[in-house]
Amino acid sequence: MRVSIIGAGAWGTALALTAFRAGAEVTIWSISLDEVETINQRHENVYRLPGVPLDPSLYATTDPEETAKADIVILVPPAQFMRSTCKTFCKIFASDIPLLIASKGIENETSRLMSEVVRDYFPQNPLLVLSGPSFASDVAKRLPTAVSLAAEDLSLSQKIASLLSSQYFRLYASNDIIGTQLGGACKNIIAIACGIVEGRELGDNARAALVTRGLSEISRLGCAMGGKIETFLGLSGVGDITLTSLSSQSRNKSFGLSLGRGTPLDELLSNKKTLTEGVFTISGTMALAEKFQVQMPITFAMNTLLNHGGTVETLIQDMLTRPLKVESI
Repeated sequence: MRVSIIGAGAWGTALALTAFRAGAEVTIWSISLDEVETINQRHENVYRLPGVPLDPSLYATTDPEETAKADIVILVPPAQFMRSTCKTFCKIFASDIPLLIASKGIENETSRLMSEVVRDYFPQNPLLVLSGPSFASDVAKRLPTAVSLAAEDLSLSQKIASLLSSQYFRLYASNDIIGTQLGGACKNIIAIACGIVEGRELGDNARAALVTRGLSEISRLGCAMGGKIETFLGLSGVGDITLTSLSSQSRNKSFGLSLGRGTPLDELLSNKKTLTEGVFTISGTMALAEKFQVQMPITFAMNTLLNHGGTVETLIQDMLTRPLKVESI
């Protein structure tokens, strides 16, 4: 089995390791020559996943053509660069090669899911989506991990899940490609809000309520778009939002924690070393909520804070003074 990994970030590198452990011959593509040289010469991605040894047989390249002979392609660029990546590779891969999307997010300018962006450039290729609670460092270190693998054709997701699973990396098949993507993308917004709650020392009760109501509004949007409620009770729903909102490893939670402790938003946004995907997901999620007429109060409040000059104090006050309602999804 030959697997091409498009994107040599921490997550792409970790997925390269999982594919290798499942018995695949792996080629990693990166736009960065420095990354490629460290992977090939030092057998370590010192820029993205330092301290994790890579097998010498893992090969990295900056040449898109060297990724063409693959049985499976895993797309792992940052979500906002998925379109430009697809433009680079749209004439490289044969139309029957399965494309597995492992990037989480919603395209900012168009409010399109990653599968929709990829489909613009690969109209015939079978598409799959990988999502779930999975920090790259834990996966790379062989710590037990379980994720969802969704495709419109359940038999395809079952087949690929079987090929890529190993003892410590388990893939569970699904046919809900929409819900799997929404859970993976929108939970980053809730994680930023959870970081703010922690930064303001509002307590564990408040954080638990925020995660629960956050998942509720994500589920409403996902189901309105054709996703399944069961998906949001699984790995790409409850699993992913729990991990991202509560763990100190989470970039999105750390971003919110800094906001809650008083770091100016402009200062946080100017840090180019760390991409906080939740910040870029808010606009697209807002547009989808308005299109499908779904109430998402936490997301709307975070949009005011991050995109329209709102303050943390106003956000907290607005959330605590919302009208009481009957609890429902």
